[in-house]
Amino acid sequence: MAEAGRTVAEAPVTTAAPRSFELRHLGLFVALALLVGVGLVTRPAAFATADNLVSILSLAATIGVITVGATFVIIGGGIDLSVGAVMALASVWATTVATQEFGPVVMAICAILVGTGAGLVSGLLVAYGRLVPFIATLAMLVAARGLAQRMSDRRTQLVRPDNQAIVDLATTRVLGVPLLVYVFALVVVLGWVLLNRTTFGRRTYAVGGNPEAARLAGIDVRRHTMLLYALSGLCCGIAAILIMARTTTGSSTHGDLYELDAIAAVIIGGTLLTGGRGTIVGSILGLLIFTIITNLFILNGLNTSDQLIAKGLIIVVAVLLQRRNLKERTP
Repeated sequence: MAEAGRTVAEAPVTTAAPRSFELRHLGLFVALALLVGVGLVTRPAAFATADNLVSILSLAATIGVITVGATFVIIGGGIDLSVGAVMALASVWATTVATQEFGPVVMAICAILVGTGAGLVSGLLVAYGRLVPFIATLAMLVAARGLAQRMSDRRTQLVRPDNQAIVDLATTRVLGVPLLVYVFALVVVLGWVLLNRTTFGRRTYAVGGNPEAARLAGIDVRRHTMLLYALSGLCCGIAAILIMARTTTGSSTHGDLYELDAIAAVIIGGTLLTGGRGTIVGSILGLLIFTIITNLFILNGLNTSDQLIAKGLIIVVAVLLQRRNLKERTP
C-alpha cells in the first residue's frame, strides 16, 4: 500500500501550461512578415488596402474559431476530422424552415447545440467506446455530412430576411471591422484563458502529455477527453453561425476541407501531434499564415491546385521540424 501511494504521489504529471509566447513563435512572425513582403512586392495596390485586410480577417474568422477547438483536442492527444462536416450540419439544422420560424437567437442556439452534441458523441466514442480518435471522428465526418445532405435534400437553404440579425454579423462594421471578426477574437481570448489560466487547461496538457500519469494523479482522463471533443463541437457550432452570416446560407457543402486547414494551422503553430504541448497563440499565427497564402494566390490569379500543393509542402516541413526538435530535446 505504501508503494502504491508513493507511485501516485510521484507520478510525473505536467500540469503547468507552457508560456503563451515562446521563442518558436518568432519563426512564425518571420514567416508572416515574409508573406506580407511578398504581397507588397507582387500586388502592392491590391494587398496593402484596408478592404483586403478585412477580407483576410473575415476569411480567417470561421476557420479560426474551429482552430481554437482543434488546438485543445490535439494538445489533449486526440484529433478531430469531423469539424468541417459538423459545422455544415449545424448550419443546415439552423436554417431549416422550422428553426427559422423562431428567429435568429434560436437559430444561433440550435447551431451551438448541434455542434456541441456532435462533438459530445465523438468524445463518447473515443473516451468510453475506446475507438481510435481517427476512426471515431472520421465516422462522424461521414455521418454529419450525410445527415446534412439528407436534411437539406442537397439544396442550399437561405437565411430569411426576417432573420437579418445573423447576416448583420458579417455586414455590420465597428471601426471598419465586421462583427464576426470580433466574435473570432472573443473566442480566441476565451480559449487562451481556458488553456493557460484554468485547471481545465492544465489537465489538458497533462492528459495529452502522459494519460496514465494523469490518471494516477486523480484526473478523470476519459471524462476530460470527452469534454475536449464537446468543446471542439461547440466551436464548430459558433463557426456555423459565422458561415451563415458570411454566405447568408446553410449548406451541406459548407466547411469542405476545413478540418485539414484547422489541423494544419495547429501543427504549423507548434502543437505536437502526439499531444502535451501547444499554444493558442501559435495556432492563430499558423492560421494567419495559411490565410495570407490563400489571399496571395487569389490576388495573383494563381491556380487553386497549386495553392493546395503549397499548403501540403508547408505541413510536411512543419512536421519534419517538429520531429527534429523532439530528437534534439530527447536525452
